[in-house]
Amino acid sequence: MRRAEPGDYEAFARIFSERSAYSGTLQVPLPSREAWRKRLAEPVDGDYIFAAEIDGKVIGNAGLHHHASPRRAHAMHLGMAVHDDFQGKGVGTALMKVLTELADGWLNVTRLELTVFTDNKRAVALYEKFGFVIEGTHRAYALRDGRYVDAHCMARLRSKPAA
Repeated sequence: MRRAEPGDYEAFARIFSERSAYSGTLQVPLPSREAWRKRLAEPVDGDYIFAAEIDGKVIGNAGLHHHASPRRAHAMHLGMAVHDDFQGKGVGTALMKVLTELADGWLNVTRLELTVFTDNKRAVALYEKFGFVIEGTHRAYALRDGRYVDAHCMARLRSKPAA
């Protein structure tokens, strides 16, 4: 695991060009390599983007993203994707460990949030393993392959340590 670098843009675009990645996230098919290059070269202040790498090849990515409002400074949203060939092999677990350890130990985030499609049982199980709970279900949340699909909103709350 390491911080993503601008040169990772082709690998990120490749991962998000896989059906499981764009159908399991809010990405669209045929991602722009240039858009990924710009996103990694000019990251949003306060965002943390990571790459999972094996033998020099990026096989997954994950990020923590701040909300724009200062009233939501205690919360971050997360997202992730793993290359098809490496799903179910612990990459998601390793990425989640990096995200939660950073949020808890270094950023003092008390609320981690995510959205996951209700039919993505493997992802829901992964998030539950890290203490996330389903807080609700968004009906007809997003268009996927011509049909609207539902998504769970999940969160993990952590009490701030005593001063």
